[in-house]
This record gives sequence, C-alpha cells and structure tokens, in this order.
Amino acid sequence: VQLQASGGGLVQAGGFLSLSCAASGSIFGFGLMAWYRQAPGKSADLVARIGSGGSTNYANSVKGRFTISRDIAKNTVYLQMHSLKPEDTAVYYCNALYQGTLYWGQGTQVTVSS
Repeated sequence: VQLQASGGGLVQAGGFLSLSCAASGSIFGFGLMAWYRQAPGKSADLVARIGSGGSTNYANSVKGRFTISRDIAKNTVYLQMHSLKPEDTAVYYCNALYQGTLYWGQGTQVTVSS
C-alpha cells in the first residue's frame, strides 16, 4: 500500500489550495483517513480526519476554513484549504488506516506568504 500526496505549493495569505492523497496497491476500502501537518521545529498535529462513513473532525485552528472529503471508490482523500494564513505553513501528510495498519504518505509542502 502506498499513499501519494500532491497539491502543495506557495500561496498568499487568504488564498486557496487543494491537497489530494491517493492510495495505490491491492486494497479495497480504507478506514479512517486523515491529514496531519508539521511546521518547522514543531510536532505533527492533526488537521482533519474522515471516517469511512463520512464523519469528520477538524482541528480548531482550521474549522470553517478547511474541508476534508474522500472518494471511496478511488481510495483518495482531499483537503480543501480556504482563507489560508501564514500559520498554516507546514509540511502536510496524509495517512490511512487499513486492516489495522496505519499508512503514511510523503509530505507535501504548503507555504503561505503574508
């Protein structure tokens, strides 16, 4: 199982970015999927997660600005990020739970300039 994240980049404050994370391999149906982020010198923090039934949870710092969604048929999780702030700058990682194992994708850099 491999997770491939994409969509990061450089954007001005107030801008928009959309991340995606696609899973590949001989799989059918992930459980919980999530996005984490890690800013320089800080630990990784949960940004948002989504269950197989579609229930979602968000970090307080991104509520109302970020939206997590998933396409079960494509085993892909998305993160739409609106009204970006400089403090959203971080490396963003996706993960997915499959048959009791947590898989991580490579990070994608998001940089928000002021």
